[in-house]
Amino acid sequence: MKVLLIGNGAREHALTRALAADPEVTELHAAPGNPGIAALAHCHAVQATDPEAVGALATSLGVDLVVVGPEAPLVAGVGDAVRAAGIACFGPTGAAAQLEGSKAFAKDVMAAAGVPTAEARVCTSIDEVASALTELGAPHVVKDDGLAAGKGVVVTDDMAAALGHAAQCLAKPGGRVVVEEFLAGPEISLFCVTDGSTVVPLAPAQDFKRALDGDAGPNTGGMGAYSPLPWAPASLVDDVVRGVAQPTVDEMARRGTPFAGLLYCGLVLTKRGVKVIEFNARFGDPETQVVLPRLATPLGGLLLAAANGTLAAHPPLIWRETAAVTVVLAAAGYPADPKAGDVITGIGAAEGENSWVVAAGVARNADGALVSAGGRVLSVVGTGPTLAAARDAAYAAVARIDLPGGHHRTDIAAEAAAHA
Repeated sequence: MKVLLIGNGAREHALTRALAADPEVTELHAAPGNPGIAALAHCHAVQATDPEAVGALATSLGVDLVVVGPEAPLVAGVGDAVRAAGIACFGPTGAAAQLEGSKAFAKDVMAAAGVPTAEARVCTSIDEVASALTELGAPHVVKDDGLAAGKGVVVTDDMAAALGHAAQCLAKPGGRVVVEEFLAGPEISLFCVTDGSTVVPLAPAQDFKRALDGDAGPNTGGMGAYSPLPWAPASLVDDVVRGVAQPTVDEMARRGTPFAGLLYCGLVLTKRGVKVIEFNARFGDPETQVVLPRLATPLGGLLLAAANGTLAAHPPLIWRETAAVTVVLAAAGYPADPKAGDVITGIGAAEGENSWVVAAGVARNADGALVSAGGRVLSVVGTGPTLAAARDAAYAAVARIDLPGGHHRTDIAAEAAAHA
């Protein structure tokens, strides 16, 4: 099987690692890729959000499957262009990707499907926002309706801060925001592979959005994650498939926009049961870095079955009896003003039998040295028989890496490991 992976971040590097380990994948390409991905795949300088260019590349390479990593290419219709070229694509159509592309659309789908979620108001003016904030009360949750690379959400007790974020979102062309009630409880991420009909869940994970230890500091794209979740109810995955994922997939099919690809269910385990915070239309970052190492089933065949509509016939998934923890090493100044161009050293020393480094915001400078080129620079992954062992492996690896001014959280999976 020849595979083309679209994207250039840590999620795509993690996907590349899993696809490269699949014996059925005989040739692996990426566009545009990154220096870490380049060690495992042939990289091509094609813009990920250009549907025609991606379709042409896939055709010229003669690939059997295109896997779209990030959300922006999906919303731009890359999946549509690939399928129009007669090539299987893992990732929803542009219309179906609106489950992530528009928070308001996702709320409408959830309401029609009877999926439990936070009460919300869709607002197009600052007066509507102020009224909704007052009605729903603090803590205030304000979400940009469109794509915001994981940074479009503000959760705050400060009314002025909530209004300020809303004003920024509304200032965009066609800007609108979703104001929600705050849902209290631990957050859970569950990836579900689907071909538009059948739903196959992966293992749940938990990520850490705040920049600093103890869930302090500003919101980020994610500072770390772990899997499995020893504290989660035994019925969690079945409950989410039955009450969230399957009804959503069925509703999308009923609307004539079937969703085939990866349905990311962002959840909160409240006192009243599981509720949806958001849907994403692709694998999450950094959760992918801890879910895929635990999956023993070859990834390529699973994604191809979803793309071809044959998921119901795919064998049951097999999972390794291991835990995984990832710690994100961020650039100086992240998330407000990340510094680029700092030389990264120590990656070779950090990698071992139970630890490896996934490239995120990195590049090569004129001398060929690896340098920071984004906010989240590296994801450092550790595995082991327990969460505590996986955590130890991850942090031992982090300690061997030098990024001037770089920072990371020191409490990823600490509470779960202590009580496992």
